[in-house]
Amino acid sequence: MRFKNFLIVVKDIERSRKFYHDLFGFDVILDNDGNIVLTDGLVLQEEKYWKEFLGKEIMPENNSCELYFEEADLDGFIEKLERYYPEVHYVNRLTTHSWGQKVIRFYDPDGNLIEVGTPM
Repeated sequence: MRFKNFLIVVKDIERSRKFYHDLFGFDVILDNDGNIVLTDGLVLQEEKYWKEFLGKEIMPENNSCELYFEEADLDGFIEKLERYYPEVHYVNRLTTHSWGQKVIRFYDPDGNLIEVGTPM
């Protein structure tokens, strides 16, 4: 067995596809009407399908997991983030951990937590 994908729930799949393409360069591998597989194993699924499968409401900004990325040019990434998505909701702006790694955390348009840090 091997790990294949990580799925996140989104309200507007086209908005999310654009967000992940603009910031992280992800491209569409497969589009199955409400379920899009992106490069690097990220899957976007429209909220209405997820609600149907689970029979429960979706809780954005639940902070139970995060998508983690590393970027050597973190300042350049922050500039791009603020240029493309100035309304982004930060959890924390640029922070330096005691071990020297710099990170930012923010939510995607649907409340999925993202962390971008300098390589470890």
